[in-house]
Amino acid sequence: MRKAALLYNPESGGSKQKQRELQSALEILRGGGVEAGLLASNSREQAAELVQQAIAAGCDAVFACGGDGTINNIAQVLANTHVAIGILPMGTANALAHDLGLPLKIPAAAKAALNAERRRVALGQITCPDLSGLRKTRYFLVAAGVGVDAHMCYKLLTSAKQRLGMGAYYAKAWQMWFTYPMTRFHVEYMTPEVDPPKSAAVTELMAVRIRNFGGVVRELAPGASLDRNDIRLILCHTDRRLAYLAYVTRALLGRKWTIPGIELAYSTRAVCDYAEPNSPARKIYVEADGELIGSLPAEISIIPHALTLLAPRRGK
Repeated sequence: MRKAALLYNPESGGSKQKQRELQSALEILRGGGVEAGLLASNSREQAAELVQQAIAAGCDAVFACGGDGTINNIAQVLANTHVAIGILPMGTANALAHDLGLPLKIPAAAKAALNAERRRVALGQITCPDLSGLRKTRYFLVAAGVGVDAHMCYKLLTSAKQRLGMGAYYAKAWQMWFTYPMTRFHVEYMTPEVDPPKSAAVTELMAVRIRNFGGVVRELAPGASLDRNDIRLILCHTDRRLAYLAYVTRALLGRKWTIPGIELAYSTRAVCDYAEPNSPARKIYVEADGELIGSLPAEISIIPHALTLLAPRRGK
């Protein structure tokens, strides 16, 4: 790493503390011989422009100073380039940072970046109509979801975390989950074991790329890994809320229970559509890395060797 840009949102919470942490990260990187500077962005569009400018200026690394949503925005531009994405975890969940084993303290994360390896990984890709109806494609690193979790993203946009506070935000999300109608949709997916595609009617589909989400959830989709060139699907065939709760409890406790109505599968491609495509009873939403991106119909696939991550050296 010779030259790096640190992208952050100046309007996110804890701005004074964040500025101090960013300055300490800059000093550490510069002390390690890296030409580093800050880029401030408060929108997805501006972030994309700034990352493109950083690439044009000769940066060989761009740091996401935020959470998984910030990482996702930067990955859209760095995909299929050789410019690496670094992470200074400043988000709420920091799932990707947990999975990579990054320090969660900013000075320690900056020091770790100086000794990091450049790790080439696959990216998930999802194509669907956005909220204005235009069909668009986005990459994801952590997970994409169709159904229950995306509906909550629709009802509780990211800004609500700051407006409500995290306690009220989670309480509202819990209420939304209990009132969601568990609308079924159709999914057709490819598995390595079976040549013809399999199909199912499900109430939720998650396409997971990481093993460890950190926090209390930890391993949501056993078998998922950034080292693999596929996606771990969680297919919820059931509309029973108790089955959902049992599955989450399984993850919380780190158990290997089989939950009736919930299936895990490896896949390289999944196509989701309304059970009645010509006259859907209600709109079903799609999210990627915790960001609402659109609605059905959606196609999920995998792009091997698509992104370079700055990650701790393995075995260290």
